[in-house]
Amino acid sequence: MPITSVLIAGVGGQGVVLASELLALAAIAAGHDAKQGEFHGVAQRGGAVFSHVRFGDRVYSPTTPRGEVDFLVALEKLEALRYAHFVRPGRTILVNSHEVEPIRTADERSYPKDAIRFLESKGFDVKAIKATEIAVTLGNHRAANTVMLGALAEHLDLPDQVWEKTLQQRIPEKLLELNRKAFGEGRQRGQ
Repeated sequence: MPITSVLIAGVGGQGVVLASELLALAAIAAGHDAKQGEFHGVAQRGGAVFSHVRFGDRVYSPTTPRGEVDFLVALEKLEALRYAHFVRPGRTILVNSHEVEPIRTADERSYPKDAIRFLESKGFDVKAIKATEIAVTLGNHRAANTVMLGALAEHLDLPDQVWEKTLQQRIPEKLLELNRKAFGEGRQRGQ
């Protein structure tokens, strides 16, 4: 199997690291070699966080060069713009339609408008998902990362039972049912 490269991006506290860990564990459980590498920056202060996950027959590096990512999963629109240059032309960007206003000091620029349309104009296959709204409806806004992971799962050749096993293995029991529902809702939106 050729290598599949995924970049998951968001801001601190959105669950980028957990989502990338779940993806890597699912790939390994499905029999693939997988590598994961995350970059935190000033995540605890709402800064950018991103994580590369690569899987296939044999993977030597966790990071993917610019222009070679197959799937970008952005947990926030601005992060989709920030990391779109990593995505192969014509490939898929799954973006949570949620907006997180960046922390500003002297910078008075407004939040970028029409991010989805801009990414589409660059030739990407963009799927906007109201993951935060879905997660809030399910009872916890923090499950938006699992909604987005479910949407990504629709594009990957990893068996359903592997995803279920991975969620069961990694998600605490008290949050497992919520995350199962979030994952399922994401799968429906990712089609």
